[in-house]
Amino acid sequence: MGNSFNGYTILLLLACLLAGLLFAWLLYGKTSYLDKKLRYGLAAARTIAVMLVGFLLFAPLIRSVAYKREKPIIIIGQDNSLSVANVKPAGFNQQEYEQQMKTLAKQLSEQYEVKIYNFSDSVKNGFDFSNKGKLSNAAQLVAKLNDEYLNRNVGAVILASDGIFNRGGSPLYNLDKLKAPVYTVALGDTILKRDLLIANVNYNNLVYLDNDFTIEVQVQAFEAKGAESVLSVMSDGKKVYEERVSLNSNAFVKNIPVKLNATKLGLRKYTIQLSPVEDEVSEKNNVQHIFVEVIDAKQKVLIAAAAPHPDITALKQAIVLNKNFEVKVAIADELNTLNPVEYGLVILYQLPSTVYDATAFISKLNRGNAAVWYVLGAQSNLNAFNQLQQQVKFTGSNNTIQETFSTVNKGFTAFDLDQATTKQIEAFDPLSAPFGKVVINGTSSVVLNQRIGKINTDYPQLFFILDNGRKTGVLAGEGVWRWKLSEAGETQKEPLVFNSLISKTVQYLSVKDDKRKFKVYAAKYTFEENENIVLNAVLYNDSYESVNSPDVSVTLKNEAGKVYKFLFSRTESAYQLDAGTLPSGNYTYAAATRLGNKTYNAQGLFYVNAMTAEYQQTVANHQLLNTMSVQTGGKMFMPGDLLKLSDAIKANDQIKTLTYEDRKYEELINFKWLFALIMGLFTIEWFLRKRNGEI
Repeated sequence: MGNSFNGYTILLLLACLLAGLLFAWLLYGKTSYLDKKLRYGLAAARTIAVMLVGFLLFAPLIRSVAYKREKPIIIIGQDNSLSVANVKPAGFNQQEYEQQMKTLAKQLSEQYEVKIYNFSDSVKNGFDFSNKGKLSNAAQLVAKLNDEYLNRNVGAVILASDGIFNRGGSPLYNLDKLKAPVYTVALGDTILKRDLLIANVNYNNLVYLDNDFTIEVQVQAFEAKGAESVLSVMSDGKKVYEERVSLNSNAFVKNIPVKLNATKLGLRKYTIQLSPVEDEVSEKNNVQHIFVEVIDAKQKVLIAAAAPHPDITALKQAIVLNKNFEVKVAIADELNTLNPVEYGLVILYQLPSTVYDATAFISKLNRGNAAVWYVLGAQSNLNAFNQLQQQVKFTGSNNTIQETFSTVNKGFTAFDLDQATTKQIEAFDPLSAPFGKVVINGTSSVVLNQRIGKINTDYPQLFFILDNGRKTGVLAGEGVWRWKLSEAGETQKEPLVFNSLISKTVQYLSVKDDKRKFKVYAAKYTFEENENIVLNAVLYNDSYESVNSPDVSVTLKNEAGKVYKFLFSRTESAYQLDAGTLPSGNYTYAAATRLGNKTYNAQGLFYVNAMTAEYQQTVANHQLLNTMSVQTGGKMFMPGDLLKLSDAIKANDQIKTLTYEDRKYEELINFKWLFALIMGLFTIEWFLRKRNGEI
């Protein structure tokens, strides 16, 4: 370290010295009676003290310059993924390679600063030659180096890999940030070997019960011309599909559509497998597992009416377009033979009615919990409607009918009505509605309001309410068949907006709310082997307010019967569990908690999928490794020439120690010894003056 003084500093120091001399002359210039040595000593003490004080006042900062030497950093990245160990070239000795890599690091550390990493699906410090990583993500390594060594003196990067990178993309495009040559060590084998694999499976992970669905399997084969394999699909231990595959070329690719049927509810596991051929290099890439959730979304809808009407046909035709709805129409006496409990939604078309007494049917309906959609019209018995439920009152009479157009409530959010749909709905022909006012006593969700002539009103036309826990819809007006015809006449196409509005209304009303007070669910149904298993839980009190005061325990169990026990952590108002990674297989979970004097339980399942990405490609990509080296000014080496890497790095003139100049300004007030010197000089001067009678 050295202090740097410029011309200004020197002049300031001389000025302070002159000021000190002036003070000393004024004080001791006429004291010839003092001893000469004492006189000069006191003058010198006063001069130096005043000079230092003046310098402190006018030059509070001093610039310092430090020089720091930084040796080049050599980074070694060792690929620790399964693919490196999966296929090795002839003559490759793993133990010898490991020893040479350690020797290389030792040789380089004598002259450079060496940093060692191993990478697969994660990046870790130090060597690891176990090759158990489920993925190979070199881009993650490069990103970590860019973050940690940006603007550092990185001399070179040594990357030992087979060039098979199946996560994170190619690392090639981010290497330039380090501004260092990359020396690659080409592991693995570039010679094609006989191999079959399931390269990809395209499928929809959500299907409906009893529906057919198709999965598309891409089969690849190398160096297997003339051989034959069998593609099979297994579910619940049973074979559900089989097809023979003739391999007619050495570079074989074929997409095979497999048609299956969803026969059981729940999360279904399908195992897709290719039978191996003779001398195949790896059979682990012959198998893939997929998971399909089979749901029963079919709902039975009943349209109950007192008499036939064109609206009934229009409603039915719109509803059955969704194959998950099954519609039954019952008119007048047919209602007496039906049990409303069997239906998820009952559309009461102008019931209660003035032309037919459906009291018995409505009584049976009220004893169940099916959702209800009332359509009010000229034949509706409005007094009976007002008595049937407590949330809506119609103050008026059906003796007088008025035409009401539709306006979309922009604040409605239960389902989406875009701008084009809104415009079309507001162009529909009017409905015939009983004259009067609709009064809603409870909370409602209004879809459409009434427009009478050109006047927009806040009278609801189509809206939803919750009546004693039962989802309920009300349409004030008959004549929806006019909506359908007006749209078809205007667009000359299928009335998509009308069909969509009716379908969305029916779907909204028929979906059952989950009223369980204790729910536990996995973040997703399938996890990869290297993913953390995350479960969420929520607990409600009797007022359906979420609470998280009680402990929640959970037990996980795999197919072999091994048990894992955990306790959920509390979040702000719920629970969450991070169970870490688990081996591949099927798992069930059972959670329990206690709130007050009630015990709550919840069960579920999830799958941990075995990762096969490292077996999907068995041919090393040395071309990519060579490109990485050439692009950055490095060189590719084969494992047999590993120790030559040290000489290549030492011979590179661009890899050298850098010297950094660090300039900084430091306040003189930080120099405590300076204050001690000033105080010492003033103290000595005062003591000697006192002793000689000058004070």
